[in-house]
Amino acid sequence: MSRSPATTGAQQHCQALEDALGRLRVHGLDQLAHWGRRLAAVLPAGGRLLAAGNGGSAAQAQHLTAELVGRYRQERPAYSAIALHAETSSVTAIGNDYGFEQVFARQVAAHGRDGDVLVLLSTSGRSGNLLSAAMTARAAGVEVWALTGAAPNPLAEAADQALCIDAATTATVQEAHLVAVHLLCESFDAALACSATATATATATAGVGTAPRRAVSAVRRTR
Repeated sequence: MSRSPATTGAQQHCQALEDALGRLRVHGLDQLAHWGRRLAAVLPAGGRLLAAGNGGSAAQAQHLTAELVGRYRQERPAYSAIALHAETSSVTAIGNDYGFEQVFARQVAAHGRDGDVLVLLSTSGRSGNLLSAAMTARAAGVEVWALTGAAPNPLAEAADQALCIDAATTATVQEAHLVAVHLLCESFDAALACSATATATATATAGVGTAPRRAVSAVRRTR
């Protein structure tokens, strides 16, 4: 029995996504692991992650911040992460007063601090408001990461680091971005766990070596 056009289209869609994820697996996992380790150093120290996108990419950016403020899989502390597009009053006020290209840049200027991280998601890599945000962030010492469609594109070039999904359609890029967001969260949690283990080991080792000294000091103070 011949396939319907809808079934054929679905098969092609799934194959395109499988191909994109295959390329992500080969070329993107080290990048995401690095980003996870970087966030594990920034956020527990009081830093912040800012994120933004337009349309479907806005949903992906908000998904990322929700995983950090809430949790991904295992219980852990809440960390500061703000989805800039979700600040509706700020977005509409800035858009009305300064123009749509400034809706994220102005918020980056308000919330971003030296050492923070800004994640920008765009299937095209050509959104003017994201490019303005990237330039504002870098001027403020905020590290800029871009999740985009195929390279080269202006946003990838404007960012400090970029992960570009090589796919032909917007839908496939967005679907691969969701996987990348989850992999970033996995890498972040794994880096936190490694850091906690290292700290516990160092504390235990230090405790064994310093226990006698603490006892002597206590005796001396009571004389």
